[in-house]
Amino acid sequence: MTSATLLNELRLAQELVTALVEGLDDDSQRRQYHPDLSPPGWHLGHCTYSECYWLQEVVLGDDRHSAPVESLYTPTQTPKPQRGALLPPLDKQLQWVYSMQSMNLELLTAGVAAFRDHPLMQQDYLLHFLIQHYNQHYETMLSVLTQRALQEDDRAFRVQSAFAATQPVTDAIPLQPGHYRVGGSAPVAYDNELPAQQATLGPFSIARLPVSNSEYLAFMQADGYTTRSLWNEDGWQWLADTRTDHPHHWQQDHAGHWYGVGVRGAYELDGSDVVHGLSHHEASAYANWAGGQLPHEHQWEVACRLQQLEQTGRAWEWCQNAFYPYEGFEAFPYDGYSTPSFDNRHFTLRGGSLHTRPAIRRPGFRNFHEAGKRHIFAGMRLVY
Repeated sequence: MTSATLLNELRLAQELVTALVEGLDDDSQRRQYHPDLSPPGWHLGHCTYSECYWLQEVVLGDDRHSAPVESLYTPTQTPKPQRGALLPPLDKQLQWVYSMQSMNLELLTAGVAAFRDHPLMQQDYLLHFLIQHYNQHYETMLSVLTQRALQEDDRAFRVQSAFAATQPVTDAIPLQPGHYRVGGSAPVAYDNELPAQQATLGPFSIARLPVSNSEYLAFMQADGYTTRSLWNEDGWQWLADTRTDHPHHWQQDHAGHWYGVGVRGAYELDGSDVVHGLSHHEASAYANWAGGQLPHEHQWEVACRLQQLEQTGRAWEWCQNAFYPYEGFEAFPYDGYSTPSFDNRHFTLRGGSLHTRPAIRRPGFRNFHEAGKRHIFAGMRLVY
């Protein structure tokens, strides 16, 4: 990509995130719709602050616009429940965002010598970084707005064509043992994708398709949520604590038929579509029930690079392994992105969802969440 193309990508990323807040009122931009998610307006402010921090403060040494809002928009400094009340009024928030985004784009197009010479600007690294950062928050904001839709759902939706459960059928593609390359490359890859690795894999088979709504319904109807032998100790405890018995984004109508709730509200579920709204615990229990297991992330990546997987990008796909640093890992450009999650509590997800932007849809991209999180657009595919 040329620098001009990347600048257009950054403009689009700015516009997409900003538009999600422009359509809200002040109360909605401040409201925290889920304990694990920040208010929508905070995400917009954080993205804009991050732009100012990296481009103005780090590269140019000018913190006039970043320092005054640092404490609010730095995640470690203000807890999520406090963020909404501290946001400026929506009109002033948007005015500041428009001004800062315009200023930063002007700086990038002006050819300032400091930009050309700074290490973070080599190979347009910082442009790639900011585009991806916006894209990640765009998807998270859609998750926030989905939580709003779930809270506002009044169960008045009536399913017209209920989907039926179907037993899973093993439709798997065998991959040969060998040494395979995994990981990313500069300037696009995040630090946790680097350096590229050689993965030694034994023979395995991986499902051609992710698990569908109909297949997951069969697990539910087979008492999967109450069968102790399918769950490990942590998963069983999580189940007792949450009293979960269906995917996060599903609701039932008056006749007991399942429907989905998305950003725009209630909708008919297609049984053949990819299930999402699952935690790692649920995905693991389903895998046990179906006679398979979740893939190691390197199995998933190799199969993806060999173009053996269908319907990637419909839902993030949980992997079996905890998120960990590759050999030779170095935190870059800051310690706080990957390093805190190398804690054996976060698990890797691969692929992407319907809301994942193209800049992030690559075989080596590593998403990561704690095992109990299910507000994300996550499902699974199995290996055997």
